[in-house]
Amino acid sequence: MRTAPLASLAALVVAGVTALGTAPAASAGPSDPWVYSWGHNASGQLGNGSTTNATTPGQVLGLARQDVKSISTGGVQTNTNSFTVALLKNGTVKSWGNSQYGQLGNGTTTTATATQNVPGSVAGLTGVRAVDAGCFHGVALRNGRVWTWGRNDNGQLGNGQPFPTTGNPPAELTAATVPAEVQSLDHVKAIAAGCLFTVALREDGTVWTWGSNSSGQLGNGTNTRANTPQKVEGLNDVEAIDAGHAHAVAVTKDHKVMAWGQNTHGELGVDNLVNSNKPVEVKHLTSVARIIAGPYNTFALLADGTVKAWGWNDKGQLGENTFTDRTTPHLAPALAGAREISPGYKHTLAVLEDQSVIALGSNDQGQLGNGTTTDSPLPVTALPPGSGVVHVAGGTTTPVSFAY
Repeated sequence: MRTAPLASLAALVVAGVTALGTAPAASAGPSDPWVYSWGHNASGQLGNGSTTNATTPGQVLGLARQDVKSISTGGVQTNTNSFTVALLKNGTVKSWGNSQYGQLGNGTTTTATATQNVPGSVAGLTGVRAVDAGCFHGVALRNGRVWTWGRNDNGQLGNGQPFPTTGNPPAELTAATVPAEVQSLDHVKAIAAGCLFTVALREDGTVWTWGSNSSGQLGNGTNTRANTPQKVEGLNDVEAIDAGHAHAVAVTKDHKVMAWGQNTHGELGVDNLVNSNKPVEVKHLTSVARIIAGPYNTFALLADGTVKAWGWNDKGQLGENTFTDRTTPHLAPALAGAREISPGYKHTLAVLEDQSVIALGSNDQGQLGNGTTTDSPLPVTALPPGSGVVHVAGGTTTPVSFAY
């Protein structure tokens, strides 16, 4: 759930079925034009024309790798409301999967089980620089302004729609089936979507957030949700942002990494498990080149090519061959030298310099891409060297994987 300078740009790949049948990983090579996907597919979020899980990489229909700039997948675990958005290099946006809350941005909604299992166009978006997907909403950056669509139950669209004051539970805010501009924010240079909240980085180095705030993920010193952008106080000169399920991270010009929000698994990296509704500095971390937020964990690519990781690790997804959560950054030997890293739900993807794609962690939905459903805390190969792939993306809160 992220798009930011210095942060890993999400690129998702689609699952082991082509228009003609299975496309084994061994067929990958620089001559093929495919965007690949694999893993969970109950919502058609792999974009391969089916709703069948895939344990090996296969083709996303109708998308050429050379045309795609980034991909991001939303949804929650293995529910049937997942969706995927792709930003093309021509500035338009494609989407596919479930649109129960209008998250495909095409002007329609579907039932909880109905799906669009091939890419289609998001309405009215051109000249887009970045996109990201929350659990049920989409976010785009265009001409320095933020555009949002989809579910709005916690104000994550930032459109100022009033929260209801009666009802138990309160009535849900109206979803948006097409993108609309967030009116109160301009000069934005980066965006990131958390599960039920949104983060924006302005050109002046300030960070703004809106949506759910139950874990302090808005970083404004409160736990009160917001339906319009709120400034994260005490955080200036920021160069990069990213967002996990309910936490956010930022890199400042002096290379400090700040984090706030949920800390159930140590994802803030401050040597405790206490949530923080204000930014706190991640401990024992220097020379950060990129920062990437997973669902309940965080990864840092360092200038020397090593990787440090912290937070959720129940399936070995931190890349250190243990199953122990970490509350401060620890070396991740399995990911050393990665060109790009993208955490998924209980799994992690990386593309190496030789254009091979490795994966580790949970594999119950085939998200490791090695033809099995066996978990592995050690890297397995999803795509071989020379695959032509330069980007990877995991669904932050869903067990899917993409490569392109």
